Amino acid sequence: MKKKKRLSILDKAELAMKKAIAGVVEEHRKSGRPLAIWRNGRVVRIKVK
Repeated sequence: MKKKKRLSILDKAELAMKKAIAGVVEEHRKSGRPLAIWRNGRVVRIKVK
């Protein structure tokens, strides 16, 4: 049986951030609302497909 690698606090934080972002993107996709992102020094609204 293999030992599972313990995640560092940084790895845990990164996984939590990715999960939160995926949830927000999914929420916007379902509701049809545009998602605001930062691109080239400006806020841009994009449609999530």
